Amino acid sequence: MTRLWPWLRLVLAVGVLAALGWRLGTDAFLDGLRAVTGWSVVAALGIGLLTTVLSAWRWCLIARRLGLPLTLRAAVPDYYRGLLLNAVLPAGVLGDVHRAVDHGRQSGDVARGVRAVLFERSAGQVVLVATGLVVLAAGTADVDLAGPVGAGPVGVGPVGVGPVAVGLVVAGLVVAVLLATGSRRVRRALAAVWADARVGLLAPAVLPKVLLASAATLAGHVALFAVAADAAGVDAPLGQVAALAVLALLVMAVPVNVGGFGPREAFLAVAFGAAGLGAAQGLTTGVVYGALALVAGLPGVVPLLRTRSEQRQVAPERLDERGDDQLALAGRRQ
Repeated sequence: MTRLWPWLRLVLAVGVLAALGWRLGTDAFLDGLRAVTGWSVVAALGIGLLTTVLSAWRWCLIARRLGLPLTLRAAVPDYYRGLLLNAVLPAGVLGDVHRAVDHGRQSGDVARGVRAVLFERSAGQVVLVATGLVVLAAGTADVDLAGPVGAGPVGVGPVGVGPVAVGLVVAGLVVAVLLATGSRRVRRALAAVWADARVGLLAPAVLPKVLLASAATLAGHVALFAVAADAAGVDAPLGQVAALAVLALLVMAVPVNVGGFGPREAFLAVAFGAAGLGAAQGLTTGVVYGALALVAGLPGVVPLLRTRSEQRQVAPERLDERGDDQLALAGRRQ
């Protein structure tokens, strides 16, 4: 089942997009691609630079607290490369895995390198979930957020809080079961993660900075969604667009997508339809946002190509060293 899951996830994502195309027509997809303008591309690159630098700084803060050397100058291109790999490779996290393992190897501690990236990404997700809960709670309480979204047009106010709360409870139960019934190795690994979390993430000297960087990064993603909505011709208050953006970002965490496309577009079609903005326009906005998000990560091509070039240069040197060792060994045998 583990081997089939990546293919199943791909099939599900394609199925979602195919269902949207059958229901709403292909024009909504094409309109999304046509809506990408030169101005929106420039805006995406600028916002992408800001959010990437903030995320890389967050990574630096945590890594240094764990005793791993990492400068912002080195972190930014590595983060760009990870974002691009996340966007173009299946699963959506392989870029982060590569970034974690590569930095861990360079620092001489792969385990801590992985934990640094895990803490860094988790901090962003916690801020996103907390913001999403506020939006959902506001919708449940019928609080007006500069538009009809406050009245719950998405239809997820009372329904959305429950699954999130259940998810948190289930996660806590899983950790408790692992601690109670897991092997000594599992308990030791969890203890190491908790010890590093206390030092690298939860310490008073670093946590406020990490939360600030995460909040600013989330604001950047919301701003990119606003650019996409404007390019798609959405006529809605900014507060409504921002609330829909936060909920869409939450939906994007569902690990069933093709380059980020899939559940996001389905959610936006339903949400925009419920808000009276039109399901087709929601789909178009999702397509524009996906395209602009990919554009924002395109600078990652430069460090990716540089890494491949360095690997090609190192490979012949290793072969030469191996050949020299074999010649030396043959000489000793003679």
